[in-house]
Amino acid sequence: MESYRPLLRLMLRSQVSDQLAGKVDLSGVVQQTLLEAHANADTFHTWADDRQLAWLRSVLLNNLRDELRKLKLSQHTVSLDADNGVGTLADLVSADHTSPGQGATRNELLLRLAEALERLPEDQRQAIALHHLEGLTLAATAERMKRTVQSVVGLVFRGLKQLKADLHPE
Repeated sequence: MESYRPLLRLMLRSQVSDQLAGKVDLSGVVQQTLLEAHANADTFHTWADDRQLAWLRSVLLNNLRDELRKLKLSQHTVSLDADNGVGTLADLVSADHTSPGQGATRNELLLRLAEALERLPEDQRQAIALHHLEGLTLAATAERMKRTVQSVVGLVFRGLKQLKADLHPE
């Protein structure tokens, strides 16, 4: 289950704005999700990879809601859409599969991608997440990051180049 940690962090970052991230214990939300998965390990391990991922996503969002309630923060300050970011990330790896083996391969690629994204410098990871995972234009990404479009293009280019090297070593 520990292998899901980078993907859970990525899912959570796609749900929480930069401003809110400083107020919410994101690591604690991820940790609570993994603890719940460990507590349900006997059942969790019997499920197919896609079901495990869907369950983790649901628990993660519930834990985020709980954290927001504890802090008395409005849930309107965060997009609590279960498909936000994650569906797009899964699409990058290829959502279509017909057999459990193909689903397992897809989820393994998804985990590897999340781990590779975790290793990127924060600004490159943020630029790629905003542009490719959340679907923002380069101009909107630049505005959100408070940077020029040209600098965001460079961040995305360097980040994608590093991801390619990490995921497809020669």
